[in-house]
Amino acid sequence: MNEKPLEEVIMELIVNSGNARSMAMEAIKCAKACKYDEADRLISDAENEIHKAHEFQTELVYKEAGGEKIEMSLLMCHGQDHLMTAMVVIEMAEEFLELYKIIKK
Repeated sequence: MNEKPLEEVIMELIVNSGNARSMAMEAIKCAKACKYDEADRLISDAENEIHKAHEFQTELVYKEAGGEKIEMSLLMCHGQDHLMTAMVVIEMAEEFLELYKIIKK
């Protein structure tokens, strides 16, 4: 397990989640413009970023399960919010991509 300071782990969670959300939103724009290959690539990239973010969240869970007290700070709440929002936006981007493909047929 990585021994980074808690704040650094949370910031990585926020950064990777934010990247994933941005990529998913860009994928929706590409799908709308009929750039389906680009949209697919962006969704794949977003999924890779969210996987990284989830690894940081898992690190925090393991620390707490191992007895380390993880304080529920505003920063931690912000990180969790970013993660969950990004996960939802990726799911929605996948649905939008499919819908745009159907509509454009």
